[in-house]
Amino acid sequence: MGSAREAALITLTACERQGAWSDGYLKKALREQELDKRDAALASRLCYGVLQNRLLLDWQLARFCNKRLEALDAPVLCGLRAAVYQILFLDKIPPSAAVNEAVELTKKYCRNPRAAGMVNGILRAMLRQKDLPEPEGCDKAETLSLKYSHPLWLVEEFIDTLGPEGAERLLEADNLQPPTAAQINPLRGTLEKLTEELRETGAEATPHPWMPGCLLLSGGGDLERLAPFQEGRFYVQDPAARLAVTAAGVTPGQRVLDCCAAPGGKSFAAAIDMENQGEVISCDIHPHKIKLLQAGRDRLGLSVITPCRQSAAELREEWVDGFDTVITDVPCSGLGIIRKKPDIRYKDPKALEGLPQVQRGILDNCARYVRPGGVLVYSTCTVLRRENEGIVEEFLAGHPEFALEPFTLPEFGEQPGWITFWPHIHGTDGFFVAKLRRKG
Repeated sequence: MGSAREAALITLTACERQGAWSDGYLKKALREQELDKRDAALASRLCYGVLQNRLLLDWQLARFCNKRLEALDAPVLCGLRAAVYQILFLDKIPPSAAVNEAVELTKKYCRNPRAAGMVNGILRAMLRQKDLPEPEGCDKAETLSLKYSHPLWLVEEFIDTLGPEGAERLLEADNLQPPTAAQINPLRGTLEKLTEELRETGAEATPHPWMPGCLLLSGGGDLERLAPFQEGRFYVQDPAARLAVTAAGVTPGQRVLDCCAAPGGKSFAAAIDMENQGEVISCDIHPHKIKLLQAGRDRLGLSVITPCRQSAAELREEWVDGFDTVITDVPCSGLGIIRKKPDIRYKDPKALEGLPQVQRGILDNCARYVRPGGVLVYSTCTVLRRENEGIVEEFLAGHPEFALEPFTLPEFGEQPGWITFWPHIHGTDGFFVAKLRRKG
């Protein structure tokens, strides 16, 4: 049986060396280390805390390290970051414990016999300097980049869109840990009953402040192990993603296509809004994700869902003009879900440049499946205009048979055909939804 700090170090090292995604690798590390709920929570906090503050931690470390940080072995660098995070952010952990554990883990995971002494020296020197300086850059954008550990290019994007004050509020929200949103399955019980059952498991369950049929959960450990989850009483989905289906306005008996469906939240929401009457075809290109869709459908008892292996970018002739509603939740930069996947912020921006072309291709293709008079929904989990409003505007310019259609949402009222959700404004993921109606 391992420790919380060891599980965090293993995960952070995998992220540093292999580009592993923290959420998936952390789950693997927690299983292998056989941690109890308390230690698993600490490991998660350390792992996500380091990723949320990596640029700031490195800025502080560079002041005490004689070597370039990028020249350090990955376990050494990740161990230093985890120790500095504990020193700066976790009041309940004695600094000496953070230092001692970092030294011991360095001995275990680094072959260089002098590495542990270096780690000890750097951290002890940091502890001796009682008042560490606040991060400071050449201008506002650089200062915000260091303070909130977002790459400079991304901070500048946010400032262009939101202004300096709005950008700082967003960056601050990105570094918070949101509660888990559980959407009720009304086919399997009431919100009140589910709340009671979840609290009996030790989870903290409170009604969402404005989203009907939604609970905010924390402190329950691995939700997938809970009986209410296994019995299909709820599924996990951010309110903004849920509202994409609300905006679509699906009704019982319709035929709905979810073009990029995995892990299935929008298909589940559509089937629930349709009272499990009609047909929902849920597509993905990966066989293992088809199995995920099937498992979710069966767990929730949503028999109208048919998982289907199909690329959203390739035309399927028999589907042309065949659906009342088509949902296209396209591949995107994911910059709206930094709160949940903090490592997304460190993506190479060059790798994102080709996304608008992919998104346009999927929207053009899937629009052909909408019957005359039907609805096309375009959504992303990003907040970049070039992947959101820009794509819709280009599509409308080339498809005069479609037009934006206003829709009404709980809490936010009537929208003019699209909406961008922001973590610091709406308390949701960053998310974009547009509703288009094909002329009859």
